[in-house]
Amino acid sequence: MKKKMLLLNTTVLLGLGGVLSTPTYASTIQDMESQKSQIQNQRQDVQSNIKAASDELTRLQAEQDQMKAQLERLTIAEEENNKKAQKTEADIKETSKQVDQLEKEIKLLQEKLEKRNDILKDRARSLQESGGNVEYLQVLLGSSSFGDFVDRALAVSTIVDADRGILKETKNMQDELKTKQADVKSKLASLEDMKAELDEMTVQLAAQKKQKDALAKELKDKEAKNEELKASLQAKDSSLANEQSTLEQNIKDQKAAEEAARKAAEQAAKEAAKKAAEQAQKAAAAPAEKADSSSAKAEAPKASSNDVAPTSAPAPKASNVVTVGNRWIGNSAYVFGGGRSQSDISHGLFDCSSFVHWAYSQVGVNLGPLGSVSTETLKHAGTQVSSSQMQPGDLVFFDTYKKDGHVGIYVGGGKFIGAQSSTGVAIANMSSGYWKQKFNGRVVRI
Repeated sequence: MKKKMLLLNTTVLLGLGGVLSTPTYASTIQDMESQKSQIQNQRQDVQSNIKAASDELTRLQAEQDQMKAQLERLTIAEEENNKKAQKTEADIKETSKQVDQLEKEIKLLQEKLEKRNDILKDRARSLQESGGNVEYLQVLLGSSSFGDFVDRALAVSTIVDADRGILKETKNMQDELKTKQADVKSKLASLEDMKAELDEMTVQLAAQKKQKDALAKELKDKEAKNEELKASLQAKDSSLANEQSTLEQNIKDQKAAEEAARKAAEQAAKEAAKKAAEQAQKAAAAPAEKADSSSAKAEAPKASSNDVAPTSAPAPKASNVVTVGNRWIGNSAYVFGGGRSQSDISHGLFDCSSFVHWAYSQVGVNLGPLGSVSTETLKHAGTQVSSSQMQPGDLVFFDTYKKDGHVGIYVGGGKFIGAQSSTGVAIANMSSGYWKQKFNGRVVRI
């Protein structure tokens, strides 16, 4: 009987052990965990690509912001240059009126001089008819021009006081005529300079407008690409999130199903064992033996971490006047009369002379009052040297709309940096092309 009971208990325990081992559960979880590990690796790769794409988006946004700022500078430059053009037109009209008025005054003076000339000739004839001093006639007949006649006549000591008064008045009128003529020539020269400046300004405005339109198109294209890249990244991220969510839900459902199956099997085994024990008790009429159970403890692995101290690179500093202006390349615009206020400088709005003044001020050199700096003041600011002795940092001058109309800073290698009319601050080649033709050989060492 004991042998029969032992055999029955062994059979029940073997059956229970077979149920509790659940090889299907272990195999399913192992497959799911393996699949999860593969998807996690794939997600790491995708997330790495997303980070790279996000970094590219950040770079594009920064470039976008820079281009917008440049467009704003060009708009300001265009507005300021248009104001200058309108003022120049008004100055031209006003100067033309002054020239017309001077020409009328000169004509009146010439008529008065002619009348004075006739009066003097009549008095000379009267003096001759009345037996006057012959020296007076020699003065008249020996003069080569009316001006020469006046100078000769004043030198003759025998001229009567009445004649001397007329001659002095005539001499004063002649001097006034010469002064008026000089004023007219000066006005005309100024007018021509302003006209040349206006023409140059018109060309520069057109170039700046063309540059602005090109930048606007480039900005629009980059914005479209930016949006396309952003949408693509969002689609990838959404797809990845859905896949991960689906996998996690599947694992959760599978674990729940397997856990339910395990508990059901465990409960069935317990019920079978209980029933078998009851049958054995009835058959042997003896108490059933109790089985001890043991449990195992598992240690969780300890994780270790290493702290890495952040590092930062020192900010670069401009070292000299040749390189200090590089920060404005691509971030500035040319404005006639610009760069003479802190607002202009903050927005990168310069003309050629104000940029030179700013660059030297950054290395501790004062080139005079900022408000009155010009190419004329700068060409007298240092020592004139031969172009064959030109060194980096020297000022170089060019004949554009007028002599010495443009100035820049020589950087070496046949190039100079300056505020150029069509590009703003830029490095240009003076060894060939336009600037070689305009370079007049003037070099000033500060």
